[in-house]
Parts: sequence; structure tokens; C-alpha cells
Amino acid sequence: MSRAPANDPASFRLRAWFVFGVLMLAAGGLLARAVELQLVDREFLISQGDARFTRPVTTGANRGSIVDRNGTLLAISTPVDSAWADPRDLAAVPERWAEIADALHRDRDEFKRRMSTSQNSKFIWLARQISQDEARAVRRLDVPGVHLTREQKRYYPAGAVVGHVVGFTNVDDEGQEGIELVYESWLGGEGGLKRVIQDQAGRRVEDIENIRTARPGRDLTLSLDTRIQYLAHRELRAAIEANRAHSGSMVVIDVVTGEILAMVNLPTFNPNNRANVAPAMYRNRAVTDILEPGSSIKPFVVAAALESGRFDATSVVDVSLGYVKVGSRLIKDEHPQGVLNLAGVLAHSSNVGMAKISQALQPQLIWTTLTQLGFGHVTASQFVGESAGILSNYGSWRPEGIASLSRGYGLSVTPLQLAQAYAAIGAGGVMRPVTMLRRNELVAGERVISARSARTLIGMLESVVVDGTGTKAAIPGYRVAGKTGTALKSNGSGGYYEDRYTAIFGGLAPASNPRLAAVVVIDDPAAGSYYGGDVSAPVFANVVGGALRLLGVAPDGTTGTSDPLTGVATMVQR
Repeated sequence: MSRAPANDPASFRLRAWFVFGVLMLAAGGLLARAVELQLVDREFLISQGDARFTRPVTTGANRGSIVDRNGTLLAISTPVDSAWADPRDLAAVPERWAEIADALHRDRDEFKRRMSTSQNSKFIWLARQISQDEARAVRRLDVPGVHLTREQKRYYPAGAVVGHVVGFTNVDDEGQEGIELVYESWLGGEGGLKRVIQDQAGRRVEDIENIRTARPGRDLTLSLDTRIQYLAHRELRAAIEANRAHSGSMVVIDVVTGEILAMVNLPTFNPNNRANVAPAMYRNRAVTDILEPGSSIKPFVVAAALESGRFDATSVVDVSLGYVKVGSRLIKDEHPQGVLNLAGVLAHSSNVGMAKISQALQPQLIWTTLTQLGFGHVTASQFVGESAGILSNYGSWRPEGIASLSRGYGLSVTPLQLAQAYAAIGAGGVMRPVTMLRRNELVAGERVISARSARTLIGMLESVVVDGTGTKAAIPGYRVAGKTGTALKSNGSGGYYEDRYTAIFGGLAPASNPRLAAVVVIDDPAAGSYYGGDVSAPVFANVVGGALRLLGVAPDGTTGTSDPLTGVATMVQR
């Protein structure tokens, strides 16, 4: 059989059609695939592409600033750089790890360990919130995979002076203590969200969609007056050092508004540098720590006596024996005084006199008066961790327990509670909720004792400063009303140390029209003097005297003497 010639036209056409058919089938397949990709699988492919190259990223919200009542900055967020890297990129240049560690002032060995254990990660922080010099050093290195990003860092201009009150934030600018924590939702704002395109190395190429606009935090104005805060910090520190005391607290309240103008605790901490600060140092002892108030509670038991109608400014108590037995307990006065009126009982801080007064009152009345004055429950300060103190229900009280309570044992209070109670007396018997925020309007408050009882009690407390245990609380040019307290410290086993004390002074000024209430607590003075009148009263005088002048409160222009009948201080012109 013979074959067709190789150049036979029919054979050529057959081969050409075959090739053409193959090409058409290929083109048809490509067209079908294109249709499938562009129409059928379009949404799926777009989503897959977006998943690989677009990312939703959060945008930070600027945190609000904290200022004092006069606009002085207490906390502000400032932009800083943080260094991060993709460990997979750094794995290719291990010879440069030491340079990066040096630029960031990090230990070389520790840096190498971190890199070695992070090879499977796509992101790692190298250092948060670095200095400008460190940021410049990182840029100069120009190491592939090492990047800088902008964050916010909190700065506290007043430092340790307001540490316990203002608190601090963590590295993510979130409140952790103090006002920063209490008002986190107000200060922190709300972060934004947007969609961006990133390259394979994770670098942002383009912003493509704003999903949610960031809402910046709002500024917060505190009731604090930084001038008074600095003054209280200075005077309290000097007293603690002079008396070799363990710690101390002071609270100053505006009687008219209920605003806290100063709140100081020592030892303190600097929120700008907490590297070597133990967490126990963070607590605001003026609101978290409780103490037995000693004789500083006596005015409020006397307030109950005045409210009972059984006692007034002319009532007298015989304390001449110097002791009284209540139940199984013998209560003594260190210096027996004879017959005292109520002002004299407070001025000389007579334990016998207070025991006799308390035994003449209904337990429910004492409990009600103390409760209405704020003891036994938290204040309105909103501080996290605030203690309610300890005030048991009167139903469980026994006579000897009531006698102990009348001189400040068997109940526990915080310095803030004690200052709030003195402020209520200064406000004419009206309890206004205390606040750490500046008030623009006067709060009505709640009447807890009669105006007459409050006015009488203030006169009695002036006698304490005129010729009683509180003479060192006197402020030149101003009338002062207050009470000393010296309490033995509990040993934690149901008894008391014989040589460890808490020295207290609480008071008001000017007594003719009280503007400020303050309490000073100095814990465990060990330099010889330990009475509240010797240790704490001078701090009150220096701080409150300075604060009255800073606030422009006019001097009374008078000095006090005691009425020979009642013992209540009366005033004569200088």
C-alpha cells in the first residue's frame, strides 16, 4: 500500500484543523476559567485576597488629661515610639542582634534568647515606649524587619506628690490605680477601626476604609488644689521624719462644697518611675487603711449627747476621782480634773468624763449619730478599695464596750471618714458627699445633727485649741476648733502594744465660719513624742493656715478665751 505524500494538501489541512481545534479547546477552557474566576468565584477570590493583604487595624484614642481645680496638669499622654519586629526577618541577620540590643539598652543575651524562641511568630515587641535617643539609634541601624510605631505614654508632672490620688496607667495607657482607674471610661475614650492594605512584610501600604472613628478621651478636672497638696506633702513629710514615724496621711476638705482639696500619704511613690516600687505602696491609705481613732472620736459622742436633750453646754460631769468602773473595766484619766463641763471634758480629753456621758445615753442614739456622720460605710469618693471601717450594730454593745467606744476603741475608721465627719460639723450639721471632682454647683447635703448642736460643739472644740490638748494646732489670726487623738496600736492578737501609738488631730478653721476641715494621722512615731497634740496638731496648723491664706479666707481677727461657766470658747478682739 502506498502512503500519501508528506506535502499532500488534504493531509496538511487535516493537521491544521487539528491544531486549530486544540487551540480553540484551549481558548475555550481559558475563557471558561476566566468566566468562573470573574463571575462565579469573584466574591470568594476577592475575600481571599483581602484576607491576605488587607487587615482591620485599631487606631488609638488619645487619653484625656487630668488637671487640678486650677487647671494645673496632673496627668497627660505624650507620643513616643515603640520598636517591634518580625522574628522571621531577624532570623536572617543574627549577626545584628547585638547591635539592636545595644541601641535599645537591652541585655544582649536576653535579647538573643527572645529572638531564638520567637522564630515562629510574625510579630514581637522589642521595646515599648522608648526614648527619643533609642528611637534615633534604631533608625540609624536600618535593620530589615525592625520597625517603629507611635504610641501614647502617660506622664505625671506632679510626680510623687499626687501618686496615690491620681494613680497610673499601664503600658497600653489603661488605668490601673487611683483616678486613672476609677474614671477609665471617661479618660480612655474609644479606639477607632480601619481597614488597610499591607504588603507581605506587614508594612502598611494604603488606608482603604474607615470602619469606626476613634473617640478621644475627655479631660477630667479634680477637686484637688495642687498648692495645698504640695503644702500638705511637705509638712507631713517633715513631721514623719522629725518623729521617726512609720507613715502618715492627711486629708483636707472644703466644708462648703465637700470637695477634697488635698489627700496625701507617705511614704509615697512616683508614678513616672515604678521600677522598684512594691505593689503594696500603691494603696491610698487615707481611704483603704483603718485605724482606731482614739480621742478624735469624742466630739461625735458629745454630738449624740447634745442631740439627746439630756446635755447642753452647761452640763457638768464629776471626774474628780480620776477613774470609773464600767462593768469589769476600769477607766482612768491620766490627770484628774475635778468637775468638768462638756467643753472641759473635750479640752482635757477626759476618758472618765466620756465614759459617764456615754453610759447616760441610749446605745441606739450613739450608733445612729455615728452612722449618720459617715462611720461604718464608704464615702462617696468612689476610690477603688475604699474601706467602710468597722462600726458594729448597737444591739451587740455592752456597757464596757460603749465606754471604750466613747474614747475611740472598738471601732475603726479611715482618715477620709474622720475628715468627712469633721466637715459635717463645720457645715452646721449637714453631711455633704465628699468628691474628688471639682464641683461647679453647691450640693445640698443631708442634715445629720441640728445646727444648734453643731455650733455648740464647734465652740467646745475651740476650747481644745485655746487651753486644752490641742494648743499646737492654733493658727495666728484664725480661730481653730479641733480635737487631738492618741490611740494605742493593736498588736493583731486582740490586745495592744504598750509603746506604739497613732497620733491624730482633726479640726476646722476658721471656727467662726468653717471653710476647711482636715485630719492628720501619723502612724507609730518613735522619737519620744507620740501625743496627737504634739505630733499631728502642728501639721494641721501649718497646712490649714497656709491653705486659708492661699484661698484668700479672711482671718477672724480674734483670739479665744474660755467662758468661765461653760468652758466654751468665746472670742475677744485682739
